[in-house]
Amino acid sequence: MGRVGARIDVPGQASDAEALWYDLGRWPSFVDGCKYIARVEGGWPAAGALVVWDSFPGGRGRVLEEVTRYEARVGQSVAIEDESIRGTQRVAFRPYENGVTVSLELDYDLKQPRGRFGAFDLLFVRRPQREALERTLRRFARELRAERDGGL
Repeated sequence: MGRVGARIDVPGQASDAEALWYDLGRWPSFVDGCKYIARVEGGWPAAGALVVWDSFPGGRGRVLEEVTRYEARVGQSVAIEDESIRGTQRVAFRPYENGVTVSLELDYDLKQPRGRFGAFDLLFVRRPQREALERTLRRFARELRAERDGGL
Protein backbone atom coordinates (compact mmCIF):
# COMPACT_ATOMS: atom_id res chain seq x y z
CA MET A 1 0.00 0.00 0.00
CA GLY A 2 1.21 3.49 -0.85
CA ARG A 3 0.55 6.65 1.08
CA VAL A 4 0.83 10.26 -0.01
CA GLY A 5 -0.26 13.52 1.49
CA ALA A 6 -0.23 17.27 1.05
CA ARG A 7 -1.42 20.26 3.02
CA ILE A 8 -1.85 23.97 2.63
CA ASP A 9 -2.57 26.88 4.95
CA VAL A 10 -5.21 29.33 3.78
CA PRO A 11 -6.60 32.46 5.42
CA GLY A 12 -10.19 32.48 6.61
CA GLN A 13 -12.50 30.20 8.51
CA ALA A 14 -12.68 26.43 8.36
CA SER A 15 -16.39 26.70 7.54
CA ASP A 16 -15.59 28.65 4.34
CA ALA A 17 -12.94 26.13 3.28
CA GLU A 18 -15.29 23.28 4.01
CA ALA A 19 -18.16 24.86 2.06
CA LEU A 20 -15.97 25.21 -1.02
CA TRP A 21 -14.52 21.69 -0.70
CA TYR A 22 -17.97 20.10 -0.60
CA ASP A 23 -19.37 22.21 -3.46
CA LEU A 24 -19.34 19.60 -6.22
CA GLY A 25 -20.12 22.18 -8.87
CA ARG A 26 -16.74 23.77 -8.16
CA TRP A 27 -14.67 20.56 -8.28
CA PRO A 28 -13.67 20.96 -11.95
CA SER A 29 -12.00 24.25 -10.98
CA PHE A 30 -9.70 22.69 -8.39
CA VAL A 31 -9.76 18.86 -8.22
CA ASP A 32 -6.81 17.73 -10.31
CA GLY A 33 -8.04 16.04 -13.50
CA CYS A 34 -11.77 16.48 -12.81
CA LYS A 35 -13.53 17.34 -16.05
CA TYR A 36 -17.11 17.03 -14.77
CA ILE A 37 -19.29 15.38 -12.14
CA ALA A 38 -21.18 12.53 -13.81
CA ARG A 39 -23.42 11.41 -10.94
CA VAL A 40 -24.16 12.02 -7.26
CA GLU A 41 -26.09 9.58 -5.10
CA GLY A 42 -27.09 9.99 -1.47
CA GLY A 43 -26.79 12.93 0.86
CA TRP A 44 -23.46 14.46 -0.11
CA PRO A 45 -21.19 15.02 1.82
CA ALA A 46 -22.54 12.57 4.44
CA ALA A 47 -21.48 8.94 4.88
CA GLY A 48 -22.91 6.69 2.19
CA ALA A 49 -22.97 9.34 -0.54
CA LEU A 50 -21.36 8.48 -3.87
CA VAL A 51 -19.80 10.89 -6.36
CA VAL A 52 -18.76 9.71 -9.81
CA TRP A 53 -16.62 12.02 -11.91
CA ASP A 54 -14.80 11.79 -15.19
CA SER A 55 -11.32 13.01 -15.98
CA PHE A 56 -9.87 14.53 -19.11
CA PRO A 57 -8.66 12.18 -21.89
CA GLY A 58 -5.46 10.43 -20.85
CA GLY A 59 -6.29 10.98 -17.18
CA ARG A 60 -7.71 8.76 -14.47
CA GLY A 61 -10.82 7.77 -16.38
CA ARG A 62 -13.96 7.42 -14.29
CA VAL A 63 -13.41 8.07 -10.58
CA LEU A 64 -15.76 6.83 -7.85
CA GLU A 65 -15.71 8.38 -4.38
CA GLU A 66 -17.95 6.89 -1.70
CA VAL A 67 -18.07 8.70 1.64
CA THR A 68 -17.18 6.43 4.53
CA ARG A 69 -16.93 9.10 7.24
CA TYR A 70 -17.97 12.72 7.55
CA GLU A 71 -17.75 15.12 10.46
CA ALA A 72 -18.76 18.74 9.95
CA ARG A 73 -15.90 21.21 10.49
CA VAL A 74 -13.43 18.32 10.81
CA GLY A 75 -13.28 16.38 7.54
CA GLN A 76 -14.28 13.46 5.43
CA SER A 77 -12.98 10.06 4.34
CA VAL A 78 -13.90 8.48 1.02
CA ALA A 79 -13.28 5.10 -0.53
CA ILE A 80 -11.84 6.05 -3.90
CA GLU A 81 -11.38 4.01 -7.06
CA ASP A 82 -10.28 4.76 -10.60
CA GLU A 83 -8.88 2.69 -13.46
CA SER A 84 -5.58 1.96 -11.74
CA ILE A 85 -5.96 2.42 -7.96
CA ARG A 86 -8.32 1.90 -5.06
CA GLY A 87 -7.90 3.31 -1.61
CA THR A 88 -8.97 5.83 0.98
CA GLN A 89 -8.68 9.58 0.68
CA ARG A 90 -9.08 11.90 3.66
CA VAL A 91 -9.55 15.66 3.79
CA ALA A 92 -9.19 17.50 7.10
CA PHE A 93 -9.75 21.11 8.13
CA ARG A 94 -7.73 22.36 11.12
CA PRO A 95 -8.32 25.96 12.17
CA TYR A 96 -5.54 28.16 13.48
CA GLU A 97 -5.47 31.88 14.25
CA ASN A 98 -6.70 33.69 11.11
CA GLY A 99 -6.72 30.61 8.93
CA VAL A 100 -7.16 26.91 8.35
CA THR A 101 -4.84 24.08 7.37
CA VAL A 102 -6.40 21.86 4.73
CA SER A 103 -4.77 18.46 4.41
CA LEU A 104 -5.31 15.66 1.92
CA GLU A 105 -4.06 12.10 2.40
CA LEU A 106 -4.39 9.14 0.10
CA ASP A 107 -3.72 5.51 1.03
CA TYR A 108 -3.88 3.38 -2.10
CA ASP A 109 -3.26 0.01 -3.68
CA LEU A 110 -2.51 -0.52 -7.34
CA LYS A 111 -5.08 -2.71 -9.04
CA GLN A 112 -2.36 -4.37 -11.12
CA PRO A 113 1.05 -4.07 -9.45
CA ARG A 114 3.92 -4.12 -11.91
CA GLY A 115 7.36 -5.63 -11.50
CA ARG A 116 8.99 -4.85 -8.21
CA PHE A 117 6.08 -2.94 -6.72
CA GLY A 118 8.17 -0.73 -4.44
CA ALA A 119 10.35 0.76 -7.18
CA PHE A 120 7.49 1.14 -9.66
CA ASP A 121 5.26 2.68 -7.00
CA LEU A 122 7.91 5.12 -5.84
CA LEU A 123 8.83 6.34 -9.33
CA PHE A 124 5.64 6.12 -11.34
CA VAL A 125 2.75 6.24 -8.87
CA ARG A 126 3.60 7.80 -5.53
CA ARG A 127 5.23 10.97 -6.83
CA PRO A 128 2.50 11.71 -9.42
CA GLN A 129 -0.20 11.00 -6.81
CA ARG A 130 1.43 13.40 -4.34
CA GLU A 131 1.83 16.04 -7.05
CA ALA A 132 -1.86 15.68 -7.96
CA LEU A 133 -2.84 16.29 -4.33
CA GLU A 134 -0.56 19.33 -4.21
CA ARG A 135 -2.06 20.76 -7.43
CA THR A 136 -5.54 20.21 -6.05
CA LEU A 137 -4.73 22.09 -2.86
CA ARG A 138 -3.00 24.98 -4.68
CA ARG A 139 -6.03 25.40 -6.97
CA PHE A 140 -8.35 25.06 -4.00
CA ALA A 141 -6.48 27.83 -2.14
CA ARG A 142 -6.66 30.06 -5.21
CA GLU A 143 -10.43 29.47 -5.51
CA LEU A 144 -10.93 30.15 -1.81
CA ARG A 145 -8.93 33.39 -1.94
CA ALA A 146 -10.80 34.55 -5.03
CA GLU A 147 -14.11 33.82 -3.35
CA ARG A 148 -13.05 35.65 -0.19
CA ASP A 149 -11.82 38.65 -2.19
CA GLY A 150 -15.07 38.86 -4.15
CA GLY A 151 -13.67 37.46 -7.37
CA LEU A 152 -16.36 34.79 -7.69
